[in-house]
Amino acid sequence: MRSLKIIEDNYYHVYNRGNLKQTLFYDRSDYVRFLFLAMHMQSPVSLPQTNRFVKNYLKKEDFLVKNKDLDNIVSERFVEIINFCIMPNHFHLTVRTLSDDGLSRYMHKLSNAYSQYFNKRYEKSGHVFQGAYKVKLVESDEQLTYLSAYIHRNPNELRRWKNNTISYPWSSYQDYLSNRWKKLLVGEVITSTFGSFEEYQEFVENSGAKEDFEI
Repeated sequence: MRSLKIIEDNYYHVYNRGNLKQTLFYDRSDYVRFLFLAMHMQSPVSLPQTNRFVKNYLKKEDFLVKNKDLDNIVSERFVEIINFCIMPNHFHLTVRTLSDDGLSRYMHKLSNAYSQYFNKRYEKSGHVFQGAYKVKLVESDEQLTYLSAYIHRNPNELRRWKNNTISYPWSSYQDYLSNRWKKLLVGEVITSTFGSFEEYQEFVENSGAKEDFEI
């Protein structure tokens, strides 16, 4: 899977799950930690005191990162994040690469940071993820749009969120209506192909993508 040659200015579906299918995210703090890392590790810029940002979000649902820091991340980022979904034992991302080594640099930072946090918090050692991350080239605009529906439909398999995936807090679905992450999430490449968010939502809900998309 990782033998795929990564090339600048292409779109890729990136995903991985817990080692031996273990749970990766046990509680809200875990989801928030991974979400912070995924959104803010897009560039070489490092934000110290991750715990402080996570606590901000747990209290106020906002990391309260300064605009100048967000601008620095955007100006130097390795990848653009198009959409994401964080599930109890796996995650999905769609990214656009901004350099040939951008994806590997981004995923190295993200995977290492979350693995260190997870093993320390749960007093474990060894691999957190099931080997190297998996990546597939998105070969057409149609596939890119369909992939977004697949990713945003993922929470439908969770009883609490069945038929209510738009409200799932750990995906970018709701951000396609009101973007929480501003320049850190570039969903316009998808939404601009629809006349309205309602049109996109209808596409997602009726696509059946979760049932027949192969990963």
